[in-house]
Amino acid sequence: MKMIVGLGNPGPKYQLNRHNIGFILVDALAMRLEGRLDFRSEHKALTLKTSLQQERILLVKPQTFMNLSGQSVQDLFQYYDLSLDDLLVVQDDCDLPFQALRFQRSRGHGGHNGIRNIHQYLGPDYARLKLGVSRPSHPGQDVADYLLSDFSKDEQKSLDDFLLYSCEAVETLILQGYDRASNQFNRGAP
Repeated sequence: MKMIVGLGNPGPKYQLNRHNIGFILVDALAMRLEGRLDFRSEHKALTLKTSLQQERILLVKPQTFMNLSGQSVQDLFQYYDLSLDDLLVVQDDCDLPFQALRFQRSRGHGGHNGIRNIHQYLGPDYARLKLGVSRPSHPGQDVADYLLSDFSKDEQKSLDDFLLYSCEAVETLILQGYDRASNQFNRGAP
């Protein structure tokens, strides 16, 4: 079973925040693979079991808030008896331009508190998909405030295309492996 964890903060207040792009992508995958969003609650997370061809998949949205994501990820990881090769964590990245993505594995947390917390529980040796949300256009704007703000109207118009591209990247990883997915998708925006 592959576990795809999207990082974000629970609650309607954060729903379209840039920092919640992991949750947004997990919802897009659920709709694409299952046509439904009926997640269930387990181990401090919302989960949905699905499949792609013969691969079983567990879609996960931790409900502990971003900075404590490692708690539910570790609990689910142990409950389902998974290996680090079965894990993909989807996160926002303000150092990538909007609509760019990057697969990484066995890297540092890069200042991302959700990733930092997962590293504390599981170490760094798992795959991540970084989804670009850009940096604030105004140099004086606080990065944390920017990440906790909603995507702009223009960005929201392009979000569906970015999510489709990102879903294809995740599906490639599941079916063809990390190396193929990173070689094919680790470039600029679609």
